[in-house]
Amino acid sequence: MSTVYIVLTAVAALFNGSAATFYLIGHEYPKAQADMKRIPRTYVPVLGSLLAAGTAGLLTGFAVPGIGLLAAVGLVLYFSGALIAHLRVGSRNLIGWAVFFATNVATLVVTVLHL
Repeated sequence: MSTVYIVLTAVAALFNGSAATFYLIGHEYPKAQADMKRIPRTYVPVLGSLLAAGTAGLLTGFAVPGIGLLAAVGLVLYFSGALIAHLRVGSRNLIGWAVFFATNVATLVVTVLHL
């Protein structure tokens, strides 16, 4: 395995895993974000579960590369939806989104190249 693939996948897993944790433990930040984007708070645990599944998939990808590829695609799609949610309500605070999206796109690219 290439070092770039390992490091970037680990960083993406760390970012997405920590976000999933905040969503799943009921932290106030994800709830405030849901309110701002006019998303029902009942969706917050679902979104956290999707992030957790993506994280688990990235880590599983070290052993089963196809699952890692699918997880990376899923996370890119997840954050594409997050961009739509931001733009739908006129939010222009996209720095956090851009960090997550760029990390997941880069992970997808190195995963494809690794395969």
